[in-house]
Amino acid sequence: MEDNFARIFNLTSHISNQFIRFIEDNFFTNVNGCSEDLVINSFGEGSGSVSRSSCNSVFEGISSSSIHYETARIPGIHGRRSSNVTELPVISTIGTLINDNCRYIRFFFQGLTFTSYGLQIIRKIAFASWSCVVRYARCAKVRVRRYINVSILSRVQMTLRGSSDDIGWLQTSPGMAPVVDGTARFLELLQRVRNGEHMLPDLFVYLLIPGLFSNHGPLYFVSTKRFFSNMGLACHIAKIHSEASVEHNAWELKQYIDELYWGSGKRVMLLGHSKGGVDAAAALSIYWSDLRDKVAGLALVQSPYGGTPIASDILRKGQLADKETRRVMEFLICKLIKGDLRSVEDLTYEKRREFILKHKLPEQIPLVSFHSEAHIGLGVLATLTQVGHVELPWLPLLTCARGASKEDGSSIWSACRVPVVMPISAAMAICALLLLLRYGEQSDGLVTCRDAEVPGSVVIRPDRKLDHGRMVHSSWKKNPDEPDACEMCEAILTLLVELGKAKH
Repeated sequence: MEDNFARIFNLTSHISNQFIRFIEDNFFTNVNGCSEDLVINSFGEGSGSVSRSSCNSVFEGISSSSIHYETARIPGIHGRRSSNVTELPVISTIGTLINDNCRYIRFFFQGLTFTSYGLQIIRKIAFASWSCVVRYARCAKVRVRRYINVSILSRVQMTLRGSSDDIGWLQTSPGMAPVVDGTARFLELLQRVRNGEHMLPDLFVYLLIPGLFSNHGPLYFVSTKRFFSNMGLACHIAKIHSEASVEHNAWELKQYIDELYWGSGKRVMLLGHSKGGVDAAAALSIYWSDLRDKVAGLALVQSPYGGTPIASDILRKGQLADKETRRVMEFLICKLIKGDLRSVEDLTYEKRREFILKHKLPEQIPLVSFHSEAHIGLGVLATLTQVGHVELPWLPLLTCARGASKEDGSSIWSACRVPVVMPISAAMAICALLLLLRYGEQSDGLVTCRDAEVPGSVVIRPDRKLDHGRMVHSSWKKNPDEPDACEMCEAILTLLVELGKAKH
């Protein structure tokens, strides 16, 4: 590259020198002709025409050597020049000026040559830079298109695959304790409970832990608590923020258990439904050293201990419209319900796997896990579930209630309450049908059966079809031939008490 630049520089210098010589020759020829006419006219007319010679001296551009050259060419000039020696200094001065002007002209053309050469170099550098930019832009465009195609393809594949690789990971992970089937014993205890044989001892405080969004269900676990209280048992519903994260609720439950233990002097028997079971298990996993002597057992009812495909499919990163879906969930949970998005995110398979591998349940604690399948028939679409009630303060009824007896007053007060019903069973049936068609997994509408089985626990697998809300909410129209949620919770806790006795 440097040799090419050197050759180009020599070539341009040679061309510029030839051009300067060409200009000098033409200029000197014109000046010589003018000077010859000037000398002849000056000697022909006399020495008085000094003004004309001074005007024409501007056109002389030769040095003293050029004057000798001209005198040699024109005959008779030499003699005349010798006779007029006084004119030689003037002609020598004019030649010096012309010679200086020629030097300035040569420098001017050389400057033009260097300028043109520099402009050519700048143009080549600019062209090379522009070519590099264009090539880089083309390569970047190709890479971006390829990345977009690969990214969209991977997003589509991840969206279609969903949670198919995560469901039931507790059964396939190494190091997990096996489960024991306790369905038969549970059915026996349930039948005895329905026959009026209540076997729960008054040695424990029974703490019911509600699940996600329980703060917006006024009747969540209310019938079960009333049922236990009528038997003379100490029963409480944990007042926690159900839309908070798992670790936050674990700390709240730890404080709650401490208060119950030191206030009553009895150990606490835990029964958690849905996310409440996950919160209770997290409290025992993290704070077992403080709760070892205060907790007698834990029953997880329809709890997504391994995770749930509903939460994972909604909040999975890398799938189609993941950011938009997350914004919608943030608006619904954080803005509308005033909760924490981590309450749902902690139920994904990714978060549950991370937490369980870090905080395992202690082996000393008696565990019972319960799961069921939702009914997906057409008849369930018309089933309504009572989630609350509204009290109507009718003045005539209030006046009558004041003068009536206690039994009549209670009936009048119950008449003032209007039940609030929602089609929860229909929604659970639709979700269960979607999970069955997509993944081929049985579920209660929100939690698959395999994800609800806690390693090392006694598992209850009832044959009866129960959706995710039937264990905490009663149906609007009760069937006397079927056990209700209160009786089933009593049978579960009775089995848990027996398991605790066997372990001790």
